[in-house]
Parts: sequence; C-alpha cells; structure tokens
Amino acid sequence: MFVWLADWLSQYISGFRVVDYITLRTVLAVLTALIFSFAFGPFVIRKLTHYEVGQFVRAEGPASHRVKAGTPTMGGLLIVLGIIVATLLWGRLDNRFVQVALAGLAYFAAIGAADDVIKLRHTRSEGLSARRKFLLQAVGAVGIGVWLFNTYQSPAEITFFVPFFKSIALPMGGWFLLSCFLVITGSSNAVNLTDGLDGLAIMPAVIIAGALGVFAYSSGNAVIADYLTIPSVTGVGEVAVFCGALVGAGIGFLWFNTYPAQVFMGDIGSLALGAALGIVAILIRQEIVLFIMGGVFVMETVSVALQVGSYKLTGKRIFRMAPFHHHLELKGWAEPKIIVRFWIVTVILVLVGLSTLKVR
Repeated sequence: MFVWLADWLSQYISGFRVVDYITLRTVLAVLTALIFSFAFGPFVIRKLTHYEVGQFVRAEGPASHRVKAGTPTMGGLLIVLGIIVATLLWGRLDNRFVQVALAGLAYFAAIGAADDVIKLRHTRSEGLSARRKFLLQAVGAVGIGVWLFNTYQSPAEITFFVPFFKSIALPMGGWFLLSCFLVITGSSNAVNLTDGLDGLAIMPAVIIAGALGVFAYSSGNAVIADYLTIPSVTGVGEVAVFCGALVGAGIGFLWFNTYPAQVFMGDIGSLALGAALGIVAILIRQEIVLFIMGGVFVMETVSVALQVGSYKLTGKRIFRMAPFHHHLELKGWAEPKIIVRFWIVTVILVLVGLSTLKVR
C-alpha cells in the first residue's frame, strides 16, 4: 500500500524512491508487525480472557501443565493479523508470491481457528478430527501447488535443488504438487506439535523466517543469485517483506508468550506459522534447507511418529511421552531449560542452513 503511495510521491519528491528498496521495506515490516503486537497484545489478551477462551490441558499430559489450564489461547490471531497488516502496508500486493504467501497464511489460520473454536465449544482438548484437519490442510497445500504450477514463469520455479551441490537440479513437472503437499502440510503439523511449551515454537519459527528472508532476497536478485549459484526467481525477493513481518509479529507475540505465558497461540497460530514457513521455502526453492533449519520441528514430529508406531506394533513406548519435549519434562528437565536449549539448537541449524548459500 505504502509502496504505491511512495511510487506516486516520488514523481514530485525523489526521496520517496528509497521505499523501492526491499531491504528497507523488510525492516519496516518487522517494526510495523512488532509495534502492532505490542499495541494490540494486551487488548487481545483481555478480550480472550473476558470471553473465557482458555487453554484445555490433556489429562494424560505432564502434571506441571495443569497450572496452564485457563490461560487464554488463540493468541495466534495476533501473529496472523500482525503479519497481514505489515505485509499489506510494505509489500507489493501485485506480486504473485506475496499473494500466495498471504492467502496460504490466512487459509491455514482459518483451519486452526476452526479447530480452536471446536475445542472451546465442547470444552475438550481435541478439536477437528485428525482426518478432517488433514484433508483441509491437503486441499490448501495442493491448491497452492496448482496456483504456482499454473503461473510459473521460469523452469527454476518448479525445479528441485539440492543444497551444497551446485549442479544437482531436478525438473519436477507434476511432482511439484506432491512436493507442495508434503512440505506445507508437514511444516504446518510440525510447528503445531512443537507448540507445547511457553515460547518453544514461536522463537524457532522467527529465527527460521529471518533466514528464509535472506534466501528470498538473494534469490530475487539475479546478480546475487548468480554469484551464490542459488535458484534465481524473478520477483521472489518481495517475500522477504513477508518474512520480516513474520519475524516482527513473532517477536511481539513472544513478549506475551514467554515463560510463564500470558497467552498461547493455539492452532490458529501454529498451523498458520508452519504453513507460512513451508510456503516460503517452496517459493524460494529451498525445501531441503527448511528441513535442515527446522530440525527441532522435525525431531518433535519424528518422536510422535516413532511413539505411535512403536506402540501399535509392539505395545511399548519409546519415550515417556511424545512429543519429545514432554519426554524431557518427565525426565526432570525444567521447562525454561528445554525451551532455551531448543532455541540454541535452532540457531545452530539455521547457521548450517545459511552456509548453503555459499558452500556448494
């Protein structure tokens, strides 16, 4: 929105041309989303408390979590709105990649909202059935894949690239749709499973989004992309603004979500954030890099899969409880220690992911 205004004003005042720079608009998106979260966070928390939108705690969960019962949930609405507002203000809305990112974020937020509302209405910790939720996620992911496949403008946009190897690039054709399905639904569910402790999911999401923003800017700049030998995708640099908005909204939410949390993001936040990371990774052609940087999310998801598989096959559990962070809790790890150490692991993995920009 402000980009169009600045374009018009630059005809009369040349200084407004500075708004053309993606880097500046990304920083402004971070600040806008951050200020939005700080400004409206207390209001949202008060409203959620007033309408008794409280968290339900699983009876079989760790006993230490019982004190969390009743804490306002669905705070992810603050994150989603912060991202949308900041992106609308500072992004180029005629950019198809920005449109896909915003549409995907809103769609998965709607799924999460429906899930949260059902939990509240039926006063239980289960919302949408697993089958129905997965079906809705699949429809959204494949829909995004079809959108991108029908609008791609260069072969790179539907080519699979392997980090660390400059010469491995595999044209995907129709397999691109399967890739979208796996990456977006996988990422969405992985963040959802990780969101079990105060601040555990939001900070890794913020760090990863910041790193993906670097990839987006680099891929959107033909000179930089050629120098780094990474996929060059015209126009994808605008996605950096979306990533900046996610970073700002996430940090703002963490202010209220840090231990002990005043509000939880709920599925409206976790499903939307995970999907957003997956969508960005697809747009910039860095699916494997997302897998590397999101190692904490992957570990949490794998722990659940192993636990369920082991119990069904042998009747025995591998972990004391899944996801893995609950296993650590039951082993006696303090909640803040688990959270901070997971953050540290994410920082290390993100640095590894960033190294793929040059190590090829």
